[in-house]
Amino acid sequence: MFSTSTHILKDNKQPSKEISFDALVPAEMAVKAAETGVKKTALDTLRMFMLAVLAGAFIAMGAIFATTVSAGGSVLPYGVSRLLAGVAFTLGLILVVVSGSELFTGNNLIVIAFANRRITLGALLRNWGVVYLGNFVGAVLTAYLMFLTRQYTFGGGSVGLAALNVGEAKTSLVFTQALVLGIFCNALVCMAVWMCFSARSTIDKILAIVPPIAAFVAAGFEHSIANMYFIPVAMFIKQMGTPAFFEAIKKTPADFPHLTWSNFFLVNLLPVTIGNIIGGVMMVGLMYWFIYLSKAKKATATTETAQRIAAATARPEVPAPVFFVSREPPVRPLEMPLQTINAKSEEANSTSRRL
Repeated sequence: MFSTSTHILKDNKQPSKEISFDALVPAEMAVKAAETGVKKTALDTLRMFMLAVLAGAFIAMGAIFATTVSAGGSVLPYGVSRLLAGVAFTLGLILVVVSGSELFTGNNLIVIAFANRRITLGALLRNWGVVYLGNFVGAVLTAYLMFLTRQYTFGGGSVGLAALNVGEAKTSLVFTQALVLGIFCNALVCMAVWMCFSARSTIDKILAIVPPIAAFVAAGFEHSIANMYFIPVAMFIKQMGTPAFFEAIKKTPADFPHLTWSNFFLVNLLPVTIGNIIGGVMMVGLMYWFIYLSKAKKATATTETAQRIAAATARPEVPAPVFFVSREPPVRPLEMPLQTINAKSEEANSTSRRL
């Protein structure tokens, strides 16, 4: 949770740890993002899918909160109503990030690990595919369960009317409009996730998430996983809503002609998903990889190449000759004891007398 640095105390030479509350700097965030990508792709398929189902349900919870807050909001200025819905929707990503779930749009940042050659393209696509499917299951299942609660009838039907209006608007987009709205959306979502890499605590993560997520909802950008709740729940209400509900809101199912399953997949989900990938990968993931990790990778590769060349061209070392020298100093004649000198003189004299 906190960074630590080791110091040596002057008195007893024992190491101590200093706790730092400082956030990680962007270069450290890039390294952490790459490591996180490696860990996410290392999950087995079942665990990955289950975490993705949870993330889809969590995003749906944020969508439920946003729909409820915006219900009957016609008395408020448009911007204020959108802001309230945006702040409410942040619940979804907060639950995803803090709980450690797998969200497709946030996982677009795994491209950092791929660009850094830490994972393969197959591992990247496997994660995206499994997580996307799990998010779909979690969001649509939550939408159906919420329909069964008849929460859409709350507030005199205003909650259901808000859901129908949102679904109708999302399935009325043209392809390029949905694509570009998806690009901007996931640029903000991935920026929220990116800033979470600098966080030291849960509060830090929440503060990093709220502004960009509230901004994309207030601006009307398109999030593919959120739309897996918004549009299906509107479809369920249109197709299976009670007559009393439609009477209360003074509408009929025919008043929402664009709410069809084909429009859900082809008009909204397809272009929005493509836009989300472009926004997350190109505008955030690869951008920060290029700034903070690409040169470091090249420097490491250059150093390794230089070391290999040096090892290949280096001359073999010839061991130097070894001389064994006695540790005892040589004995000089003048340094001999006097008794030894006298003994040698007497021996020489006796030899000469015999001769």
